[in-house]
Amino acid sequence: MLGYRFSQYVPPNPKSGTDFDKLLKIFMQLVLITAGNVAEALQWLTELGKQYQITSPNYGIGDFIEQLKRDGYITDDNQKGEFKLQAKSEQKLRQNALEEIFGKLKKGKGGEHGTVYSGRGDEQTTERRDYQFGDSPENIAVTDSLRNAQINHGFDNFFMTENDLEVMESEMKTQTSTVLMIDISHSMILYGEDRITPAKQVAMALAELITKKYPKDTLDILVFGDDAWPIAIKDLPYLNVGPYHTNTVAGLELAMDELRKRKNPNKQIFMITDGKPTCIKEGIRYYKNAFGLDPKILGKTLTLAGQLKKLKIPVTTFMIASDPYLKQFVREFTAANNGNAYYSGLQGLGNLVFEDFKKNRRKKL
Repeated sequence: MLGYRFSQYVPPNPKSGTDFDKLLKIFMQLVLITAGNVAEALQWLTELGKQYQITSPNYGIGDFIEQLKRDGYITDDNQKGEFKLQAKSEQKLRQNALEEIFGKLKKGKGGEHGTVYSGRGDEQTTERRDYQFGDSPENIAVTDSLRNAQINHGFDNFFMTENDLEVMESEMKTQTSTVLMIDISHSMILYGEDRITPAKQVAMALAELITKKYPKDTLDILVFGDDAWPIAIKDLPYLNVGPYHTNTVAGLELAMDELRKRKNPNKQIFMITDGKPTCIKEGIRYYKNAFGLDPKILGKTLTLAGQLKKLKIPVTTFMIASDPYLKQFVREFTAANNGNAYYSGLQGLGNLVFEDFKKNRRKKL
């Protein structure tokens, strides 16, 4: 037997890919920015092709469009002949968002969120602690315990006592119900800054994370402007900003209604916003004031924050702004709810949401 023959391994070029793959990545970003308007995204793609030569001589935008249709990403099979996204594209957008924001995560077992509570049969961690009466023998860390005995008593006359024992810490798993609130008031696109697209990306990534890694969890998504209403995960790419004020109270009330339907004991609200509450609804009329923190609006918002605290539903606010005036409101709201608050630029929003989501999985809310 001659054995094995080894040759030099040349890894594939990570930047390599077909013309279709390269154009698809850009197209998906444009679709998200245009709120699902395929025709507008393709028009932008064509202009980019002219300016930056992103197509090859043998594969043009026309070829790309035909392949999109053939592979089930878009369709024009409707009465008006308009290009529309297919479900495959919506799924692709969520996968892209997850990989871009949260990294490539392996699919885990359903419903496995860690808490600080341990119990028999739970998943073991790398943490160690001293043995306590009642700990299961199967959780004893044998190697660590033997090492302790050798250090404490020497090698010549080896023996082990209870004080030498260490056990492997374990985590109890729980399920969580999350409501994600997205501000779609007009301020989310003011001053030439697109804040709604990063918010949509975070929402899609969180939805994909929970669907794939924690399938027993629930995620409800709602948007709030003058009013608040729920949206489906598949509707996220088409989400757009409207000529609305910010009715935070309506969003929180709807979030409470959604969470009442959930049987999980662990419930939380994530709120992505860039401004202060400027609107509440009184009967059939709207009370609005966009020129500062109106005491009437602020009082009702803080009262609702306190009600959520009594229900043990923490609100984590992700403020996409750095105005000290707005930070003061967030601090008051967070104190009333005993929740959390983060002030983030657009680039860091996804990481903050992900880290807070993981952190909350390790405690009983």
